[in-house]
Amino acid sequence: MGEFATAVQNHLHEQLATSYTGFEWKTEHNIAGTPVDVAGLDDETLILIELEWRRADPADNSAKLFRHLSTGTIEASEVVVFQVFTGYYDLTRGGISSKRKNAEFVGRVASDAIDYLSYYPVDFDFEPPKRGEEWPDSCQVAGDAAVNEIQNQFETHH
Repeated sequence: MGEFATAVQNHLHEQLATSYTGFEWKTEHNIAGTPVDVAGLDDETLILIELEWRRADPADNSAKLFRHLSTGTIEASEVVVFQVFTGYYDLTRGGISSKRKNAEFVGRVASDAIDYLSYYPVDFDFEPPKRGEEWPDSCQVAGDAAVNEIQNQFETHH
């Protein structure tokens, strides 16, 4: 990941660790050889947060993760996956790209097929800068909004 994506990953980690102190939080959590950007684990629940910054094929990323989760060898009785999509996946004419639609479809199908899995797409309303560009102030606002969305989804459904 680039510098900006790593900063966002760390921000999500810090904010969630502050809000959910009963969870053990870490970045780059390993699921069968696949690193997940942020993870939190308590006695029963594993929360996984995958940040889709500029990935060419986020559906492949989520399919690989869900394939590993389907084995049932996870250290929790419930797994909640939040796939966070930046503005890179937004279309200029409105709506979202087919890349994001495909990733969300894979997430919904996996959630329906695996009893202990929940899946939620999350907007990160920010167009990620390219390497060498300045860090926009709007990233902090977008990061806080994404954390709020993750918390709202988690608390509403669990």
